[in-house]
Amino acid sequence: MVQETKWHSWFTGNLPKGCAQCVQGRKLVLFITGKCGQSCYYCPVSEKKFGHDVVYANEWQITDPDNPTELLEEAKLTEAKGAGITGGDPLMNVNRVCDYIELLKKEFGERFHIHLYTPLQLVTEKNLSRLYEAGLDEIRFHPDIDDEKWWGRMELALKFDWAMGVEIPALPGKDVETMHLIDYISDKLDFINLNELELSDTQVSHYKLNPEEHEPKDELSYGVKGSKDMALRMARYAETKGLSAHFCTAKLKDAIQVGNRMKNRAKNVALPVDKVTEDGLLIRGVLYIEGLEPGFDYQERLINTSVDLEAKRTELIKKNLFKEHEIFIDVPKKRFIVSRRKLKRYAKELKRIWYVPAITEEQPTSQSLELEIDYL
Repeated sequence: MVQETKWHSWFTGNLPKGCAQCVQGRKLVLFITGKCGQSCYYCPVSEKKFGHDVVYANEWQITDPDNPTELLEEAKLTEAKGAGITGGDPLMNVNRVCDYIELLKKEFGERFHIHLYTPLQLVTEKNLSRLYEAGLDEIRFHPDIDDEKWWGRMELALKFDWAMGVEIPALPGKDVETMHLIDYISDKLDFINLNELELSDTQVSHYKLNPEEHEPKDELSYGVKGSKDMALRMARYAETKGLSAHFCTAKLKDAIQVGNRMKNRAKNVALPVDKVTEDGLLIRGVLYIEGLEPGFDYQERLINTSVDLEAKRTELIKKNLFKEHEIFIDVPKKRFIVSRRKLKRYAKELKRIWYVPAITEEQPTSQSLELEIDYL
């Protein structure tokens, strides 16, 4: 029987351990590389990642992939109990994958659960052996349902003692092809995960999903009409074959997975002057230096402008506008996070000395993305 979970998803059989951690916001999303040899027409990877050998830990781009400091910090800030390794195709840089698996296991222990997504072109016994020896707990294959050429490579994973499954989007109109895949893996792998197909929120050159053929299911969602119904049909079919299935909705990813991860991170990055909302956002008093407030060419202005933040902070304290514990330097954005009460009190004076005071609501991520800005 296909059952609905409290996380807005459906499953039959056993829920993969990687999914159980994910819905709690306890899985670090580790993007290994944007390079990939499989051209999926529904690939939503952004232009800044697609085809580029970049590494991201959740939303945080790792400055130096050979230096694990930022990766470990993100895992700690989000209280991660495991990691999901993705791309691109992570096997395009299998050395990096294995190094990171070993690093995370060493830092957080063998119970730190790690799963990996990969298409099949680079699935070889040698690569699988390396992943297994590094400590990978679960592998999820992403086969091309329209081409069986590489399907046999999934059987190579049977030589190793780990959880194995397939993870693909639920593609409306592809019932026959998906059922054929389920038939093929039902006596070999442990599960199939079906993700709700989503429309891309950006027009990326590699994204070929035709919006005329794939409508959003409603005005508020990127989820494609018909994907959910198709996924539930496939889950019921998988059940008849004795194969566990899980249907992961867009709402689960956005509201539950990311939402819980944001809440975990917010409580660890919040400054004494911040207020954490129920949704895991930060309400902040922010003091921008005039000319470096958000707007046109914001990032370019930040990069090209040199500011002695320590000196400016000291000056503001000497003017008795803020006390030591009421003003913090935000180096990446070249701004100050300050007491909201003091900010409101001295807003006029701060503007006279070339500052831009504001109350913001922002994400607790490394980029501190401002969702709302209320200039005072």
